[in-house]
Formats: sequence, structure tokens, C-alpha cells
Amino acid sequence: MSRFVYQRITISFIFLLLLILGVVFFLITIDLIGLAFRKLGFPPEYSVLLLFLSLIGSHVNIPIMEVRSHEPLMSRGNVDFFGFRYVIPPVEIERRTIIAINLGGCVIPVLISIFLIPMVNPMDVLLGVFIMTVFIHMMARPVKGIGIAVPALLPPIMAAFLALMIAPQNAAMLAYISGTLGSLIGADLLNLKKIPSLGTPLASIGGAGTFDGIFLTGIISVLLA
Repeated sequence: MSRFVYQRITISFIFLLLLILGVVFFLITIDLIGLAFRKLGFPPEYSVLLLFLSLIGSHVNIPIMEVRSHEPLMSRGNVDFFGFRYVIPPVEIERRTIIAINLGGCVIPVLISIFLIPMVNPMDVLLGVFIMTVFIHMMARPVKGIGIAVPALLPPIMAAFLALMIAPQNAAMLAYISGTLGSLIGADLLNLKKIPSLGTPLASIGGAGTFDGIFLTGIISVLLA
């Protein structure tokens, strides 16, 4: 096989190409996110600051409470021994789950939404957030060991379409508000009762690593709107 499969370029050159591709992709991403913030009315310098805070804050989880659950390891049963019946006591394991809020995926998007809300018709905001909350809550699925999962692209597309239908003159702002708050309420807050049964040690509201779902929902929905 070595006669038919051989390297046309060196490993170091391949690594360099991948590095250049990653840098280009990152620069394009930054410019798109900056464009999204500019469409929301933020000056360029604030766009860079918000992007930096979101990137750093996505790795910061602020604990707010701890919930405990008991998972049975052995079901209750009976054992017959020399004519006597013994009841087997149930064996349970206690699980602890820390509920936290993510700085980059929850706190910052909520603060931006609060800043934008006075610029949009209150009825449009209520309608947009309500519809997005119901829509995302219907799609959200609990995944054992992970948390609450939602399809990545459907929420921003729906938020952009909804904003263009409700308030085309303020579509970008309404798309961000309804997309972020709808995701936060519909996926995370309305499913808090399901978290203890998922067996995850940490449940982060709005947190899924760098460029988490709520952050991306707001940015992509703005770009689409």
C-alpha cells in the first residue's frame, strides 16, 4: 500500500494551512458578529468589547443553587429463605446538581436585551418573546448526562422570520430580544425541574461553551433579519 499512498505535502505544511484557515474563519466570524452588534446600534468599539466579554464570559458559570436527587440502583423485591420472606430494602444513590448562570450566554445577552427593549414597541416584544418561548420549549429535549438540547439553527431562523413579520422597521432588535429571551425561557427556565433527573453535575443556564446556543441565536437572528 505504501507504493500507492504517499504524502504529496509535508505534515508541517498541512498544519500551517489549517492554522491559516482557522485564523481566516475566526476573522470572518468576528466581523460577522461585529456587523450584528452594529445592526443593533452599538458603535464599533462597543461591538469589540461585547464580543470579548461574551467570549471570556462563556467560560464563567456563576452558581446560584444546588439541587439533589435520588436515583434507585436496585428495585425493591422479596427473598424467600427457609420459609421466611425478607423484603430487600431499596438502594439509592444521591446526585447533586449545581444550577449556575453563564456570564457570556445568559447575563450579557439579557443585559443587551434589556438595553434594546425600550427601543421596540412593548407589545411587539411581548408577542415575539411569547411565540419564541413556546416554539423553543416545544423543540427542547432533555438529554441525560448533558442537559437540555435544542436544534442549533431553527431558533435564529424563526426569530428572524418572526421579527420581520411583526416589526420590519425594528427587525434586528426584535430578533435579538425574542431569540435570546425566548431561548433562555423556553429551553432553560421552563425545564429546570427536569435537570435533577438528567444526572449532570452542572447545569448552566445559557452555557454551552464558547459561542453557546443563546449567544449564537441572538447573533444569527440579527444577521438574518
